[in-house]
Amino acid sequence: MSNTSNFREAWMQARGNAIVGPNVVANALPFLGGGLVLTAAGTYGGLAVLSSNPGIFMPTFWVALIVEIVLFFVVRGIAEKANNSVALPLLATYSLLSGYTLSGLVALALATPGVGITGIGIAALGCGVTFIAARQIGSNLSEEDGMALTKTIQLGVIALLVVLVGQLLFSLFGVFTPTWLEVGISGFGTLLFVGVAVVDFFVLPRTYRNEQYLSAALSMYLTYINLFIFILRLLIALNSRD
Repeated sequence: MSNTSNFREAWMQARGNAIVGPNVVANALPFLGGGLVLTAAGTYGGLAVLSSNPGIFMPTFWVALIVEIVLFFVVRGIAEKANNSVALPLLATYSLLSGYTLSGLVALALATPGVGITGIGIAALGCGVTFIAARQIGSNLSEEDGMALTKTIQLGVIALLVVLVGQLLFSLFGVFTPTWLEVGISGFGTLLFVGVAVVDFFVLPRTYRNEQYLSAALSMYLTYINLFIFILRLLIALNSRD
């Protein structure tokens, strides 16, 4: 899963703040869209490597993952200073690498009977529908409702991170999550990031100024990539057999 710490830090900054960037979301949307297109290109590249030379995929995956994590913190720091000319190419590189590291999950989806390209399309469509609904709901939340929902979602994100870390540690010792539990985790993650998408439209204008649109784009990008991942994981789990 992609980094979720950006959401928690944005929430901490937004508490009790009035709107400081009324147009920051609108300014961020073209860069969010561009980032998602680059992620699709990175995923296509990863699938090509898996198909033509699978032996080098895992070594390059780990290199890409490490660089991606480093770039996340670098891009976030630069973007928060509104140094957009420097942050933009780094954000583009981050998006490409994110797509490459996502290609393994996409390959698994393609190979899972009942998921395939249709399932990938459903996951992408789910993100689009969520965006439309979340924009309408999140932009019209009252201060009281917005902060209550944000706090609830923050607690959910923390709980999900604990579960995912535990899942990773168990897998390192050869203990893998049974299908029924994977369905539960993936379903919870899907619902949680639908909530994060709503909260984004409440939190981001209270966190970032209009010129910090790349910071907002990065936060929204993480929301929809994570939502896509959990929808896809849910579809894979529902169509898998122990």
